[in-house]
Amino acid sequence: MANDADEIDDPTEELPSTAGQFAERHPEVWDAYADLGEACSAAGPVDDETKRLVKLGLAVAAQSEGAVHSHVRRGLEEGHDPEALEQVAVLAIPTVGFPQAMAALSWIRDVTDEEAER
Repeated sequence: MANDADEIDDPTEELPSTAGQFAERHPEVWDAYADLGEACSAAGPVDDETKRLVKLGLAVAAQSEGAVHSHVRRGLEEGHDPEALEQVAVLAIPTVGFPQAMAALSWIRDVTDEEAER
């Protein structure tokens, strides 16, 4: 079963502007994409907490700042320790390289530092 935190009720409000605009202009494509994500999430025995960390790791490896921000925000909402989220970037060092991991760490801290200030 897909994690409720992965479901997006209103893509025009919950997504970055480009993705939200795409969802608004191409709702059938967005719906198919969302269905694919749900099917992938339900395709195996991995628990939701682990799924979030894996998705964050994939975003780090892909060097997708927006996806890193999104998965860190969702991870914090789900109760992940900020240090665990930062460890994902540290674990990426030998695989993706030190500069890429440090970029990802800065993106993770963009969100964790903002949350800590609240």
